[in-house]
Amino acid sequence: MSNLVKRKSRPTKRKTIGLMVIILAWSLAMGWLLFLATNVQGATNTSDVGTVDVVPAQYQLGQQLYLENCSNCHIALPPAVFPTQTWKNLLQDSQHYGAQLKPLVDPPRILVWRYLSTFSRSHLKEESTPYRFSDSRYFKALHPKVQLPRPVQVGSCVSCHPSATDFNFRSLTSEWK
Repeated sequence: MSNLVKRKSRPTKRKTIGLMVIILAWSLAMGWLLFLATNVQGATNTSDVGTVDVVPAQYQLGQQLYLENCSNCHIALPPAVFPTQTWKNLLQDSQHYGAQLKPLVDPPRILVWRYLSTFSRSHLKEESTPYRFSDSRYFKALHPKVQLPRPVQVGSCVSCHPSATDFNFRSLTSEWK
């Protein structure tokens, strides 16, 4: 009877080891696929991005809607220029810097909000909400040695960022390279 017990334990041991190998291989494969799916920098060549941030697929429609709605009248600014609260207020208000706008309605508004809120910066408690990008802490931090024209206007961006009208703030004029 002891030989019968020994024979049964060997196949069970082999099955256990085989199952562990399969689980390990599956885990490694899933981990690798998850890495590839979430590694935006590896999937996108940053020289082709044009924007300040690489935009994952789930936010690209929101970015497209933002650009379609905002760049009709002026250069669309990268979301990080303003804190999230500024963008929230701008999306809710039909008065836009002296112009009456037709407000976005859902679902496009939700998609634009998800894009802007994801890529905008945090708002400090002691900071007032800036509505002019020249008052933005982040904008000032990005342009510490730049002598900006007075008043700073959105159209001024192209003097240093020649492709700003195409939402490309990575390319700079030769004097800033």
